[in-house]
Parts: sequence; C-alpha cells; structure tokens
Amino acid sequence: MTGMALAAAAHRPGDTAAILAALPQPVFVVDDAGRIDYANPAAEQFFQSGVTALIGRPLAQLLPADSPVFQLIDQVREGGHSVFEYGIGIETPRTGPRHVAVGAAAMAEPPGWVVVSFQERSIARKIDDQLVHRNAARSVTAMAAILAHEVKNPLSGIRGAAQLLEQNADSDDRQLTRLICDEADRIVALVDRMEMFADGGPPVRASVNIHEVLGHVRKLAQSGFAAHVRIVENYDPSLPPVYGNRDLLIQAFLNLVKNAAEAVPEDGGEIVLSTRYQQGVRLAVPGTDSRVDLPLTVSVQDNGPGVPDDLREHLFDPFVTTKSGGKGLGLALVAKIVGDHGGVIEFGGEPQRTIVRTMLPKAPRDAESS
Repeated sequence: MTGMALAAAAHRPGDTAAILAALPQPVFVVDDAGRIDYANPAAEQFFQSGVTALIGRPLAQLLPADSPVFQLIDQVREGGHSVFEYGIGIETPRTGPRHVAVGAAAMAEPPGWVVVSFQERSIARKIDDQLVHRNAARSVTAMAAILAHEVKNPLSGIRGAAQLLEQNADSDDRQLTRLICDEADRIVALVDRMEMFADGGPPVRASVNIHEVLGHVRKLAQSGFAAHVRIVENYDPSLPPVYGNRDLLIQAFLNLVKNAAEAVPEDGGEIVLSTRYQQGVRLAVPGTDSRVDLPLTVSVQDNGPGVPDDLREHLFDPFVTTKSGGKGLGLALVAKIVGDHGGVIEFGGEPQRTIVRTMLPKAPRDAESS
C-alpha cells in the first residue's frame, strides 16, 4: 500500500484503521500547518509519546529544525508527487540516534497535507553491514590475488581455442565464438581489477545504457545457465543512461540473473527483467548534507519458490546462501558493486515470486555528452 493510500485509509472507518495499527512502520499525517493529525501505534512508539500528546502537536517540536524530513515534506507539497529517501539520520533527546528511510506523499484532500512513513534501520546494523561487506571484499581480493594466475592461464587457452574454431565456423557459430572471446577478455579484466572490490575508491564511471547491459546479460544467460528459462524484458524505452561502470554492472546483473535461473523450476521457469524511472528516490550520503538521486530502477524477478524467512534479512551478507555447495559471495558482491555506484539494492517477494530491485544514479549531462 502506498503512502497516499495509507493516508486515505487513515480517514476511513472500519478495519483500515486496524490495518494501520498493525503496521510495524511508523506512519503519521502532517497537516498544512505542520501539525500531526494522525499517528499509528508504531509512530507513538517511535516518538515515545502517546497519541493524545502527538495529535495537534507541531512536528517541529519532535524533530530538529534542520531535519531532512521537513525538506521532504516541503518538496512533496511543492511538487505534488511522492518521494522516498534512504539513509536519513534522526536524533532527538527522547529517541536517541536512529537511521531511517523516509517516504512522503501528498494527500488528495485536504490540500497541503502529507503522509509520512519511517522504515527504521539501526545505525549499529548499518555499520555492521558496512564492515561485513568490507571484509567480504577483502576476502575476495585475497582470493583473486592467489587465483589470478590459475584463472588467466586457462582463459587464454579457451580464447585461443575459440579463435581457432572461428576460422572454420559459419556466421551463427561465429557469434558464439565471438561471445566466448569477449567474455574471456572481460573475465581477465575483472580479475585484473579485482582490487576495486576492496577499499580502493569508487569505480571509474561513465554514461552507460543499462538496456545494452541487460541485453548482454540476457544473451550470456540464455547461451548457458539459463537456456531452460524464459526471460521477459519489460523496459522503459525513455530511460536515461546510468552513471556506472559497464563491466561491473554486467557482473552484478549476471549474478542476479544466475541466482534467479537456479531458483526457477525446470519447466515453466521465468525471469522478468524490467526498468523504470522512479522520481523522488534519494539516498543521503553519510557524513555530508548532500543527497544522491536514484531514479533508475532495475528489477530482476523470478517465479522460484522464494527465500526462506530466516534468510531474508541476511540475503546480501557474505557466506549466506540457499544453495547446497554455494559459497554465498555472489549477492554480497552485487551489494558491494551497487553500493560503490552510490545505489541501493532491495529484496522483496512472496512464495512463487522473488524480486530484487536496484536503484542507480542517472548519468550527469557532462557524462552523457562525453
């Protein structure tokens, strides 16, 4: 249910009030004068105040005057559309430091009223995740240093064999041999640049057509591990370029599609690749006042059995896997690549439907023209 729908439900009688009360996320409504008009029990708990103390109280008495929440509310009132921002720090004498994602949406009636929701994630948990991803990156870097010679030598032989086959191949087979050569070159380049997964700074980025990246990933997948899977492409043709590193984005989405292909049934397996422009999604940059817009959403959806409940929270942690014999580094690396691009990755789904969404930054104008 969207924030606007939640706000509307808050003013309807019946079981919708019970639904709002059951939500674990704090939800509250701010009127055109900045006063709280509605708060669910989770919001009461978040602000550590009862509903009678919250209703009619200015939000400015609960949050610091410079809180980004007020900027989001003003932005919604001015633009009339919903916004969602990750990584906002909130600290009050009562609540202490909190780390939340904030959603805000304008209500149709009355004018100027905004519904706000918090999705809390403790700062301790965020720091733990950062340290875990950093340690995983160091582990991968160490393995790359040990195995680089062992990987690059066989790849050289594979590439040479593909070139020999290409000399006597027809046009259709030449496409496959060229694919083998291109992928061998890309893997060698990935091994050479594996130190990028450590704390060596952000990747080199440029304007990237994400649909070309996904098309390449689909071709690779259906030529190998996903030959038995129906892959559906549902793209927004007007999507602007991503500000990213093409090879790393291929690596990330290839991992996601591979995971999906291994999860779907042998008969009737389906993966849906989709893109869309989602205005209003932003990420707060830790330690600064700046915000990064993340309007480009890429989703990988499959019709597999889903992820067990006990693993959902740890899905992007290293060494966590649902596959027997799996190493559990694939999704941790995906999260690291997306994070290095300044993006966000999310998991959602239900039985017989799993979806992973990545939100990425749009290429700046100077990168698009270069």
